[in-house]
Amino acid sequence: MAYTVIWYGRKGIIDKVTFDAEKVAKDHAMAMFQARRGDDGAVSVEVRKDNGTVVFSHAEN
Repeated sequence: MAYTVIWYGRKGIIDKVTFDAEKVAKDHAMAMFQARRGDDGAVSVEVRKDNGTVVFSHAEN
């Protein structure tokens, strides 16, 4: 099953990245959040399964 990391900015989706494993996707989302926040203006990130179910989300003000 594929897991998609979706990066959101104030105006919508910034980027999507697909991973094969849920743990790898979650680890990527947390490890990259501060960098994406500073570089791209990301305000939140989600990890979704193929069927659209959100398995992880993170946001900061």
